[in-house]
Amino acid sequence: MSDPHDDYDDDGNSAPALTDAPARKALGQHFLFDPSILKRAANAAGPVKGRTVIEVGPGPGGLTRAILNEEPALLITVETDPRFSEALLSWPEAQSGKLQVIAKDARKVHWEKVLTEAGAATPVMIIANLPYNVGTPLLIDWLKAGDWRGPMALMFQKEVADRICAKPDSDAYGRLAVISQAVTRPRIAFTLPPGAFRPPPKVDSAVVEFEPLPPGQRFEHLALLEQIAGAAFGQRRKMLRAALKPFAKKRGMKAEAWLEECGIDPTARAETLTQAEFRTLASSLA
Repeated sequence: MSDPHDDYDDDGNSAPALTDAPARKALGQHFLFDPSILKRAANAAGPVKGRTVIEVGPGPGGLTRAILNEEPALLITVETDPRFSEALLSWPEAQSGKLQVIAKDARKVHWEKVLTEAGAATPVMIIANLPYNVGTPLLIDWLKAGDWRGPMALMFQKEVADRICAKPDSDAYGRLAVISQAVTRPRIAFTLPPGAFRPPPKVDSAVVEFEPLPPGQRFEHLALLEQIAGAAFGQRRKMLRAALKPFAKKRGMKAEAWLEECGIDPTARAETLTQAEFRTLASSLA
């Protein structure tokens, strides 16, 4: 591991020291300092140069520095921990306007408003070593976002990454895979062991790259798709006609008849349904 006080930019010039403060368990913080890992993470979603980038949970600033080294047009960081947000404000890039620091809980940020006020070019990239306790809710929000959201490279617990990228007929396949794959093409870019972080978590982690699907392939009724997938996988051991019965009843339908009308076997289980079949169910109610 490199020393957080020994940081240099790509030209070998001394850069502002990373903030040397301990991680807070309550905030789900686990920090990366290895320059080679940080560079891989910064580039996992594609070239950064000239793009607008959002980073959530910069912490000491290791990934922030790695992204800035790739020459984005603008980097917007969102950090709820004042120890780190205040330190980042002292960086020369913050003074020049290339780095914007928002001291706020990322779950409360109105992203489109922030981008509009910053005059940011869209679609933006999102690159983040996400705090473990907010990673999934943030991902769901970003998947539902409009055209302003472009490619993403996000760090999750390996188990969550597996669920995002899972295919039908696998144990990891569930609601998260259905939603993620409705608008993006996710893949695990690389995996990291606990020892890569300070402090080390108890599990492996992975960076997931999310490549946006072409406009014609994205499913537009994502909230409805999420509801159906949630109901189907909420009782994944049951046949679909039983798992979806409460969902269908609230809408004045009989689950078995609805499934048959959509060309889906009512005795099948959720983990066997393809992305196309879940879309068919959602489209029939849209």
